[in-house]
Amino acid sequence: MGLFLARLPELPVAQAGSVPSAGKTLVWGPGLEANIVLPARFFYIQTVDGSGRNLTTSPGEKTFEVKIVSPVEQFTRIWIQVLDRQDGSFLVRYRMYASYSELHIHIMLKNKHVAKSPYVLEGPVYHEGCNCPQPSGATWEEHMKCPQSFPQIDKDLSVFPSVDPDRNAQEIPQRFGQRQSLCHYTIKDNKIYVKTFGEHVGFRIFMDAILLSLTRKVWLPDMEFFVNLGDWPLEKRKPTEKIHPIFSWCGSNNTRDIVMPTYDLTESVLETMGRVSLDMMSVQANTGPPWPLKNATAFWRGRDSRQERLELVKLSRAHPEMIDAAFTNFFFFKHDESLYGPLVKHVSFFDFFKYKYQINIDGTVAAYRLPYLLAGDSVVLKQDSGYYEHFYDELQPWEHYIPIRADLGDLLEKIQWARDHDDQVRKITQTAQQFARNHLMGDSIFCYHYKLFQKYAKLQVTEPRVRKGMELVDQPTDDLFPCSCHRTRTHTQVRVLSNKHTPAPYAV
Repeated sequence: MGLFLARLPELPVAQAGSVPSAGKTLVWGPGLEANIVLPARFFYIQTVDGSGRNLTTSPGEKTFEVKIVSPVEQFTRIWIQVLDRQDGSFLVRYRMYASYSELHIHIMLKNKHVAKSPYVLEGPVYHEGCNCPQPSGATWEEHMKCPQSFPQIDKDLSVFPSVDPDRNAQEIPQRFGQRQSLCHYTIKDNKIYVKTFGEHVGFRIFMDAILLSLTRKVWLPDMEFFVNLGDWPLEKRKPTEKIHPIFSWCGSNNTRDIVMPTYDLTESVLETMGRVSLDMMSVQANTGPPWPLKNATAFWRGRDSRQERLELVKLSRAHPEMIDAAFTNFFFFKHDESLYGPLVKHVSFFDFFKYKYQINIDGTVAAYRLPYLLAGDSVVLKQDSGYYEHFYDELQPWEHYIPIRADLGDLLEKIQWARDHDDQVRKITQTAQQFARNHLMGDSIFCYHYKLFQKYAKLQVTEPRVRKGMELVDQPTDDLFPCSCHRTRTHTQVRVLSNKHTPAPYAV
């Protein structure tokens, strides 16, 4: 069992100027399934011509028309975008602002239905704001086509034979609570409770948001855990010592933190077609000019959050014909601005893909832009690093990216290699794109969080409790488009759900 793949098996390649066929064109993806609730649902269209050959260039961004209607309502509150990926395929995404008893998805090519259109989603079809969790985690996983496991989760949890919530509730705040910014969460009866420690706790909003979104979709196991809101992973003890489970957005080779998808990637999933403009879908429709027309220079923009970034800008000054690297902001090394300035204006992330080669170099920790770079149509030159995100374990050098030394000592050599091996580099780029499409989309991010919480919860040897000082994190209310949930748990659980503002008994 695995996630919806972004590509079907290879078909023969169509000739230039081929005409798309409504009957032969392929349509698939999670957005055609009523039970897969995502902030922005999505599916794919692969254009195929009359002889059954895949188109590999765009037939035109207006080729397909998509309408989503409800047979029982005159108007549907659904925003649809058809994104042209410029490779013969399209990504269709839509955000629902209300729930419906049934939806029909019409995909048209010159007034002809495409593939098996209209696709009927027999409801109820819930929107993102609807608080209607699937009572069975196993059923939810099956609907979502979650993989059985993720390598990083198994690796991270392997150093914790068991987890003692009572002990952690005492020891973790004492050990980290004064100097670090932490959130102490308890999930009890699918409600979220939290207490914060430390001064800089603004990033709590990102963790609250994914937990609220998940608990609207699936019943989470009771659990108690601590989230590190800072950049750097915290647990530096060896596994042979007394280590504490700390959830972080970034891991490192010399720490034992449990890694989650970054707040940046997770928020881009939750706010797709909302607050954010850069997300894993929009980037696929903004990958710059065709490969032969891209600038064969290595490109980088960012701020001065690491010494190697200063070295990169210095290298760019010495070799402008190979590297275009500059700072958009000085913060850490302000006294060096005269050496490494002047600052340049911010460049739209989508404009990065005017260049064939993208340099990915650590900031304070791992550079969180890597998912978007992999999804674009450029090759990534990735710095060797001790920091990692939740998916790095599945990346292979020379297959998904070109590796460069931590001190950038071989960067010029690798750029020259890329220029001399354009066909190989093109293949690396396409493999990386496919990886991002298959492993870093919204359905994958929800599956990762759920599998992590599920496996972590099983390690607990004492009962998770709502501790003294914790507050309930309320679900947002949707007064405009309330939904009616058809799912129920047992009598006791229904009583707990309806008694929304009564927390479980406090534990010290």
